[in-house]
Amino acid sequence: MRCRMRVLVLASVMACLVATQSVAAPAMSLRPEGRPDGVATDSGNYQTAAVTALRPTARPVVATAIAPQTVAANRDFQNWIKGFRKRAVAQGITHRTLDRAFRSVTYDPEVIRRDRNQSEFTKSIWDYLDTAVSDKRIKNGKKALRAQRRRLQQIEATYGVDKEVVVAVWGMESSYGTYRGDMDVIRSLSTLAFDGRRGRFFESQLIAALKILQAGDVPPRKMTGSWAGAMGHTQFIPTSYLAYAVDFTGDGKRDIWSDNPSDALASTAAYLARFGWVKGQPWGVEVKLPRGFNYGLASRKIKKSPAQWSALGVKGINGRPVPNYGSGSILLPAGGNGAAFMVFKNFQVIERYNAADAYVIGVGHLSDRIKGGKPIQHPWPRNDRDLSFAERQELQKRLTQQGFNTQGVDGRVGPNTIAAVRAYQVANGLVPDGHPSLSLLKKLR
Repeated sequence: MRCRMRVLVLASVMACLVATQSVAAPAMSLRPEGRPDGVATDSGNYQTAAVTALRPTARPVVATAIAPQTVAANRDFQNWIKGFRKRAVAQGITHRTLDRAFRSVTYDPEVIRRDRNQSEFTKSIWDYLDTAVSDKRIKNGKKALRAQRRRLQQIEATYGVDKEVVVAVWGMESSYGTYRGDMDVIRSLSTLAFDGRRGRFFESQLIAALKILQAGDVPPRKMTGSWAGAMGHTQFIPTSYLAYAVDFTGDGKRDIWSDNPSDALASTAAYLARFGWVKGQPWGVEVKLPRGFNYGLASRKIKKSPAQWSALGVKGINGRPVPNYGSGSILLPAGGNGAAFMVFKNFQVIERYNAADAYVIGVGHLSDRIKGGKPIQHPWPRNDRDLSFAERQELQKRLTQQGFNTQGVDGRVGPNTIAAVRAYQVANGLVPDGHPSLSLLKKLR
């Protein structure tokens, strides 16, 4: 739930896939919209977005001396809290809530360490999906669906969101409730707001968290989550919780932290429903592209009916025309040498949860597999990979030097870079998919 701010924070998805395959999820990955890790490309095209590792991990208790800089930071932090209290009161937070929330709360250097150490994501879509939609995750998803079937059927009937999709989000976000995060949300958010790097965003989340406490949904020290404040089974950030969380059990609390996942799963369905989920329709389907396909049509901005795509030679992976699921776009997450998808409205709805193409494909494909669907049929170009930030800059520089002007060297793959890549590919007899890969950079070198 990205609160309209797709902040470009490139980070390691595989760091989210902690400990075992069953934990995997992308990353930016994999949190409700509005968190600071939402990533999208400026092209609106098929480039797979990177994702920030906000996945909670176990923190071993290690007895160490407190560094002098941490002592100093905590002193400044306590002074910051005094100033923040005034701003919070002005927004309707009571002194009693503030006293309860900040009792014994100290500066957390671990939160800042994690915020600073988000390494750039260079894993490819196939590496991501190998873990995000692993055999173990599929098996656990089917098991979770059986265990919660009655409640999920009620949720599906209430909100009109397919139960397998809700389960897939649950699996991607917390491995079906196994890894919900154990960090104190008030401590984490206040540390990040005090730090100031994205202070305005995190202070807004902190105010929202205090409103949740004030409403009595959860006690302060039981409000736990990831280091960046994503909470519960499906990792809602506080502002998204306030807007979309529901009390499905009827106990007077919207409890997304409980071992009982009912409120969290219903809240996820309510969120997807709010943004227009179409029940019974796919997020997308794998397709075959015809020989000589115009790769300029592979853009999220270009929408056609399945019949119109069929007239251009685009068929389902089974060789038959795609059923009429409404207008769709062609998505090539690995360029012309990888799997191709026709994606529909529900792709956009899942995108509201997390903007990364990899995440949306992961949720969609996991839900398909939980239903009993087949694996992705087309092989991925596993001898290739996407480019790092520095490599994208190098690509832009080399393209421009060779007469294919990218209109700047900023490391961002937008329309100008895609057009330059495609022009180079046409000039050199390559598949003109506009996809900036390592193999392409090696040719330029």
